[in-house]
Amino acid sequence: MPGDAADALERAQVDASCRVPVMLFFASAVFWLVVGTLFGLIASYKLHNPLFIIELSPWLSSLLEKFSPAGTVELINASLTFGRIRPAHLNAVAYGWAAPVGLGVAVWLMARLCRVPLRFPLLVSAAGVLWNIGMFVGIGVLLSGGSTSIEWLEFPPFVSFILFLSFALISIWAVDMFVHRKPGHVYVSQWYIMAALFWFPWLYGTANMLIQLIPAQGSVQAIVNWWYGHNALGLWFTPLGLAAAYYMIPKVIGRPVYSYYLSAFGFWALALFYSWNGGHHLIGGPLPAWLITSSIVASVMMVIPVVVTAINHHMTMKGNFQVLRYSPTLRFVVFGAMSYTLASLQGSSMAFRDLNTVTHFTHYTIGHSHLGLYAFYTMIMFGCIYYIVPRLLGREWVSARLIKIHFWTCAYGIVAMVLILSVGGVIQG
Repeated sequence: MPGDAADALERAQVDASCRVPVMLFFASAVFWLVVGTLFGLIASYKLHNPLFIIELSPWLSSLLEKFSPAGTVELINASLTFGRIRPAHLNAVAYGWAAPVGLGVAVWLMARLCRVPLRFPLLVSAAGVLWNIGMFVGIGVLLSGGSTSIEWLEFPPFVSFILFLSFALISIWAVDMFVHRKPGHVYVSQWYIMAALFWFPWLYGTANMLIQLIPAQGSVQAIVNWWYGHNALGLWFTPLGLAAAYYMIPKVIGRPVYSYYLSAFGFWALALFYSWNGGHHLIGGPLPAWLITSSIVASVMMVIPVVVTAINHHMTMKGNFQVLRYSPTLRFVVFGAMSYTLASLQGSSMAFRDLNTVTHFTHYTIGHSHLGLYAFYTMIMFGCIYYIVPRLLGREWVSARLIKIHFWTCAYGIVAMVLILSVGGVIQG
């Protein structure tokens, strides 16, 4: 069989083996994205009108009181207060959307790059089902008032254990896939995926242990909280996003990554500097000066891997920017890669004490977080979905026009949101 035909057959076999678990992750992720967005809209509106939705119309209240158990109306009203709907929004988007979609992309990429059909697909599917069970239980606990009130760790320990167990199954599977890969080159995307699957259990387990199970004392809890919250973005979502970008950009334009050595340098620099970053969010707090200063230095040093990655992506794209007109996947991924550069450079600048004094506790920080998790990570994941799903299902998307509308509404929306929050945050500070 000719080489090209053999490669095409191999890819088809890999895609067929991934169909069920990857589509499970994608479908559940989109569900939680819709739910989380709805929660976010309600929470945002409640900043202007706290009684929004709580005061149910008389006919609906009487209907519920007549056909539902006593106290249903009060329970609904309590569940929709800002203090419950806001953490439900954060966790639905972070753990319901961002985590499963990243895992789905990681599963497909690992199978493609290892060049072997998916091993133990039932195990991967079971992990996806278990994750969603944890999400339904966790969101229900948050809406019923059971939040721990610790940002990014609002789920109680028993819910965190369910998510941890699910992720552990994926991590074990990834190691097995890597061990049984076909001989050949180890791609930079595999480095990032394996690192993310190792770093997150370490981060999540340590943070839950030191804050909820065996609580550290005093200000150490704040250090651990920001260490986890910042590194969840930088050592979990960021590696998955960069892994996808390093695969999709060369794949779509049909040329290799500009520099393998720049890829390696960027990876190790990210691993070295990012884990120190969280402390700069505590500038001005009752914490050791050396800890804050170390975090500031590490945050500034993050300019190195960010610029290296940006150069590598740009030089890979050089001479092929016209493909952006025709490839929806490339539009989403390049937009996300550019946003990664902007978000990271903005994050490094926010570590400077003079700027931090103005922007801390303002909407500027909220704009920055959305630039990272939405403009960078989510846009790349959208691009991956548009590339992967037709190969899994063997059919093209129904409407190219709807994909274009999706891109431009997302792009305009996130740019407007970040600019408004950033300018407003500076004025506010």
